[in-house]
Amino acid sequence: MDLDSIRTASLDTGVGELTWSMVLSFFTKDYPWFFGGVAILLALLALFNYYTRAGSIARATTKEAVRQPVFILLLVVGTTIMLVNCYVPFFSLGEDTKMFIDCGLATVLISALLVAIWTASLSVAEEIEGKTAMTLLSKPITRRQFILGKYIGITQTTLWMVLYLGTVLVCLIIFLKAGIDAKESSKEITQLEKLATAFRVLPGLALVFMEVAVMTAISVAISTRLPMLVNMTSCLAIFVVGHLTPVMVQTKLQEVPFVKFVAQLLATILPALDNYNMSAAIAMDTKIPADYVGYNGIYSLCYISAIVLLAFILFEDRDLA
Repeated sequence: MDLDSIRTASLDTGVGELTWSMVLSFFTKDYPWFFGGVAILLALLALFNYYTRAGSIARATTKEAVRQPVFILLLVVGTTIMLVNCYVPFFSLGEDTKMFIDCGLATVLISALLVAIWTASLSVAEEIEGKTAMTLLSKPITRRQFILGKYIGITQTTLWMVLYLGTVLVCLIIFLKAGIDAKESSKEITQLEKLATAFRVLPGLALVFMEVAVMTAISVAISTRLPMLVNMTSCLAIFVVGHLTPVMVQTKLQEVPFVKFVAQLLATILPALDNYNMSAAIAMDTKIPADYVGYNGIYSLCYISAIVLLAFILFEDRDLA
C-alpha cells in the first residue's frame, strides 16, 4: 500500500488527524534538536562563508572538493551499496532492518571520511608542496585564516555528503527496506512505524558527522607537514586505534606498568571515536537520547579546537618557498 492509500484509509477510519499529528511530533517533539541543529549549523556556515576572509577560502575549497571525481564516485557507490543492501539477506533472524541501519551508517561514515582525508591531502598538502599556497598568502590572508578556511571548506563538503547519504538511508528504510522485511515476516507495518524506525537513524547521522569533523581536523593538521600518502596512513591508524582505546584501557595487561602507561597516553591524546559508535544501541533497539549527542558535540568541538590550534602552530613556521 502506497502513502496516498494509507493517508486515505486513515482519514476514512477517522484517525487521520491523530496519525498526522503523530508524524508531525517526530519533527517538533522527538527530534527538534536535530533539525534545529542542522539549520543553525547551515546558518553559521553561511555567515562564515560570506562575511569573513577565511570564508572565501572555505567556499573555494568546497567547490573544488565537490567537483572532484572522487566525491561523485563515493556518492554513487554509497547510494548503490545501500540500495543493494535492501535486497541482500543478512540472516539475522528477523533483525535485518537493524543490520541495514548499521551497515548504512557505516557506509555514510566511510564515504565521508574518504572524502575528508582525500580533500585535505589535495587541498592542503599538495597546495603547500606545489607553491600554490604562496599565492594565496601573498594576499591579505594570514596563515591561520588559510588553515581555518581549508578546514571549514572540507567540513562543509563532508556535511553535504552526510546529509545526502543520510537522506537516501532514511528514504530506503521508509519506502523499501521496512516493507520488504515485513512482507518476509508476514507482518503488517504501518507508515507511522516505518517513520519511527527511519527517524532513529538521525542521532546516528549526527554522531557520524561529529566523528568525520574530528578526523578532518586531524587530517588537516597532518597535511600541514606531511604528504598525501603519509596523511592517509596516519589517519587510518588513528581511526583504528581511536576505536580500540576503550578495549586497551580495560585490558587485563593493565597490570604491566608500560602497557598501562601507553594505553592511558593513547586514550588521552587520541579522540575517543568509540563514543560515536552506535552499533550497540541499534542492536538493542534503543533510542539515542539528545543529551548524549549533545555531550559528544561539546567534546567534538573542544577536540577540534585543540587540533586546529595545533595546525596553526605546525603551519606557522612552515617554509613555503
